Amino acid sequence: MKKYSSFLKFLYIVFASLVITGCVHDDKYDEPNLAGYQCQDLTATMTIAQVKALYTGTTYVFPSNSTAVMEGYVSSSDESGNIYKTIYIQDSPTNPTHGFTISVDAVSTYTKFPQGSKIYIKLNDLALGTYGNLVQLGVKDASVTTANGVARIPESAIPAHIFRSCTIREKIVPKVLTLAQMIAANDNLLGALIQINNAEFDSRVLCMNYAPDGTSVDRRINDGTTTANRVVRNSGFASFANQMLPAGNGTFVGIYSKFNSTYQMYINKVSDLDMNSFPRLDGITANPCTLDLTAMTPKTVAEVKQFYTGALTQINGNYVLKGKVTANDETGNLFKYVYVEDATGGIRVNINKTNLYQDSRFKVGKEVYIKLNGLYVGNVNGEIQLGQPFNGNVGQIAETDVYKHFFDSGLAVSPVVPTERTITQLTAADVGRWIKIRDLEFIDADLGKPYAGTSATNRTLKDCAGNTILLRTSNFATFAGSEVDGGRGDVFAILSIFNGTYQLWIPKQVHADLDNPRCDGSIPPATIFTETFSGALTDNWTAVSVSGAQVWNIQNFGNPAPCAVMNGFATVNNVNEDWLISKPISLSGLSSASMSFDSDGRYAGNPLEVYITENYTGTPSTTTWVQLPAALDTNLTAFNTWTSSGSLNLNAYVNKNIRIAFKYTSTTTASTTWEIDNVKVKGQ
Repeated sequence: MKKYSSFLKFLYIVFASLVITGCVHDDKYDEPNLAGYQCQDLTATMTIAQVKALYTGTTYVFPSNSTAVMEGYVSSSDESGNIYKTIYIQDSPTNPTHGFTISVDAVSTYTKFPQGSKIYIKLNDLALGTYGNLVQLGVKDASVTTANGVARIPESAIPAHIFRSCTIREKIVPKVLTLAQMIAANDNLLGALIQINNAEFDSRVLCMNYAPDGTSVDRRINDGTTTANRVVRNSGFASFANQMLPAGNGTFVGIYSKFNSTYQMYINKVSDLDMNSFPRLDGITANPCTLDLTAMTPKTVAEVKQFYTGALTQINGNYVLKGKVTANDETGNLFKYVYVEDATGGIRVNINKTNLYQDSRFKVGKEVYIKLNGLYVGNVNGEIQLGQPFNGNVGQIAETDVYKHFFDSGLAVSPVVPTERTITQLTAADVGRWIKIRDLEFIDADLGKPYAGTSATNRTLKDCAGNTILLRTSNFATFAGSEVDGGRGDVFAILSIFNGTYQLWIPKQVHADLDNPRCDGSIPPATIFTETFSGALTDNWTAVSVSGAQVWNIQNFGNPAPCAVMNGFATVNNVNEDWLISKPISLSGLSSASMSFDSDGRYAGNPLEVYITENYTGTPSTTTWVQLPAALDTNLTAFNTWTSSGSLNLNAYVNKNIRIAFKYTSTTTASTTWEIDNVKVKGQ
């Protein structure tokens, strides 16, 4: 038995070792195995420059009988996942004069066309067009209705058009440019591999990761040659996305690109960057993202609050606070501040920066070190807060100073455990804490109302003994227009105080999920129909495409996830009319009913339309629809600004069978991406 047990332990250790080593990412890759993949050496008849010159403002399509062949050297690699469905090439492995972009509907192209490969492109049936005003090679198909757009080359067509040389693979030597040289006169190099010397990431993004999970972001970069905005575009799906940006000065190597008027660069792999030298051009003399805790005196939240002397007070001394982030700005209910907490209490930390939740240091559940020297504590309407001076009191820490004061603990995110209280137990020591209060319900006067109106709004919660406390919600919260729950349940919130009155802030709507019977025994409206799009779209919906090749589908980025999405853009804007029509929903036996959903929009275009019918014919055009006055997301400059529709009154349809429909339209000039989630129909 002992031998058998030892053998099992040995197997476990081996397996664990494999798991651990398999998770390590050091940005070192094996060379792709090219054996057996097609290669062919052709004779080029056109240069990259000659091909690009054929584009004069409208899509140019090469004839089917064309024998034209273009050659180039692959400057990019999608091995790290930072470059997506694109192959960048240049006309020479050293000192190129032209770069180019090839749009392909394929991933892992590095396995067939690794960086340095000489490739030949047969141009017959391919097309030249633009995306973001960048000329690229693709195909013209029925989904492209604009005069200057192209679609990606289908993966199935790649073997007939793109060939790797059987004999030539060169080392790509990046062309040295300055950021000041990123001007129209050098646009011929877009798509080439370039090198920026004396490069350093802007101080406002220091100590941040390359990109938050699943989200592409721009990180500004400087080299001292220009004050114009130059950025590094990083994908949240890159294998290195969660690594910290290099904090020093040195050489940056990446693909030179442009989106409309913004010059940007893409990293092939982070080992191409050598940016660890100090001092930097901006005067930073050593790595600012490391913290020597042995030289610091730890302080608790309670001790930080004790620095306050009755007036705005500067903290002077080598002090550090370690606290866990309990709330951030992910839903917009908090704005430019986070709360941190330790065993002694919680405190609000004001920071003049948006989208703090996308910074790994400020994720909920993350422990962060705050270097306190030079910061201030002050009293804002009765709440002790941490920040920098503003109008004689404590305000926000400047974005340029964030790297000086906030340091990643290196610890994994862990659950935030609330302090449980009743309304009558709350004291000043609880202000700033993440708390839980059991068995609360909204007062009768607030039932049927949204969390917030056109400005920040107070709603009142009470317990079954009649004790009350305010719940305050910003009108910018993504759930501001959602109807408050009509039942009873536990509330998780940050406790704050305003001029002696306690109030709660919930970071997310789910933190006040009140579905149990009320204190008087009454039953809140029941959910008749709910859709979070976690299954197949056809489970509860019929998608009807009236025009356009794009259709409704499900993606994995919802509120929280996944959601239904419709986008009429495919390389270019396209004309679309697409309906998403629910299965029949019975409102039989009800005296009242309502509907709500969340929406998120991106890019300018037509608004989403919401309809209801009691006599669906099977065809949208022959059905009598009634439009519902739903509130929609109005921030079309960014994703993840989820907005509640508010409570839509369906009382006119009780005791009937209904269908709900979302109608999407787009044109050749504009196509908003619309996402919907959390569709609910309630009744009683």
